[in-house]
Amino acid sequence: MEKADILIIGGSAAGITTAISARRYYPDAKILLIRKEKEVLIPCGIPYIFGTVGSPDKNLIPDSVLGKNNVELIIDKVVSINKERRTVETFNGRFFEYEKMVLATGSLPHVPPIPGVELDNVFAVWKDVEYLQKVLKALDKAKDLVIIGGGFIGLEFADECKKRGIANVTVIELLPHCLLLACDEEICVRVEKKLSERGIKVLVNRMVEAILGNKKVDYVELDNGQKIKADVLILGIGAIPNVQLALDSGLEVNEKEGIYVDEFMRTSNKNIFAAGDCTQKRCFFTGRPTFLRLASIGTMEARVVGANLFRLRHRSECPIGVFGTVIGDLAIGSAGMTEREAKEAGFEVVTGEAEAPDKHPASIPGTRNLAVKLVFERDTRVLLGGQVYGSMTAGKVANFIGALIQRRLRADEIVTFQVGTHPLLTASPISHQVENAAEVALTKM
Repeated sequence: MEKADILIIGGSAAGITTAISARRYYPDAKILLIRKEKEVLIPCGIPYIFGTVGSPDKNLIPDSVLGKNNVELIIDKVVSINKERRTVETFNGRFFEYEKMVLATGSLPHVPPIPGVELDNVFAVWKDVEYLQKVLKALDKAKDLVIIGGGFIGLEFADECKKRGIANVTVIELLPHCLLLACDEEICVRVEKKLSERGIKVLVNRMVEAILGNKKVDYVELDNGQKIKADVLILGIGAIPNVQLALDSGLEVNEKEGIYVDEFMRTSNKNIFAAGDCTQKRCFFTGRPTFLRLASIGTMEARVVGANLFRLRHRSECPIGVFGTVIGDLAIGSAGMTEREAKEAGFEVVTGEAEAPDKHPASIPGTRNLAVKLVFERDTRVLLGGQVYGSMTAGKVANFIGALIQRRLRADEIVTFQVGTHPLLTASPISHQVENAAEVALTKM
């Protein structure tokens, strides 16, 4: 039987980050990572395989990152865990003994029970190279593509497949607007306008009743009776935690929310930790369950796990959720709560908005406007959320807003917060969007 001080199950973002962090804190430990995939995809890069990047082999996390950190890699599937003996068994009949174990089993695409979902050319977003190669081949012959789901993944697929040259791309969204879970309505409308300019059709407030075809998908039928031609259908409607192994081993698990972990990322067994999409999350603002599943959250949790395996060093903060995407030339960023979400949670809110060129002076080539909307709790003046749209600096500014939220800064503190500026890199210090949006909100309080 092979032995390891640290055994990690799962080799995507959370598993790899756990291994790297563990090596930094425990330089003499024997670290073993077991994963079932021969090659590991960059999760957030999957939509770009179908347009910008062009193929799955250009969207891989290199195994060299493990080798450089003296982490042994085993390509196999763990089929059972014996918590009492601290052992695992793999599909190929190998047994491994561990001191500490980490579950980083990730998530699976949500496949709804729609009649016809089993037809050929109906694809979910599986993180598998060979599977995605099949999607590429199907898209090469497609003229009519339908995507169910108007969140980030669905819209990124739509935009990238349009770049690929597919004539008719249609997005079907159940909610009144695309991206409504991450952005307020006025920003969603801008995104939908950009999609329309790109030649992408968006149908909102619509549910798919059935997928129709003889062996292969031909049409999608909506709840209003409308039928839409489809050579290929992509399901982009979210993910569910991959918890079967944890369930089978007797760990405490909520099948919808994920594996139970405490603030140190320990499971219900003291020798087993977990990180990433497979774990339960709690909202930063309300403490209620949240279904945020982002690589940025998973890697944060993984760094907590890597440090805590043999000595408790870090606590994991509840996630706020920081998002970003690009549709055409319109970049979007979002952090924390939207105005709508905050009101629904019971907060009395005040908002502030500001827009300015992302460089200064605006005559610098490549300058574009960037707009910011900030959401504050009225009584405490604490920042609850922010949204950014416009230039390609949106992602960086959304991360900046996310940091302010996590430090629970007030509007008056943000107004007097010192930021560095440069003509080629940022807005003018006079018109800095975050500080000006905070000041606008402050005058309303």
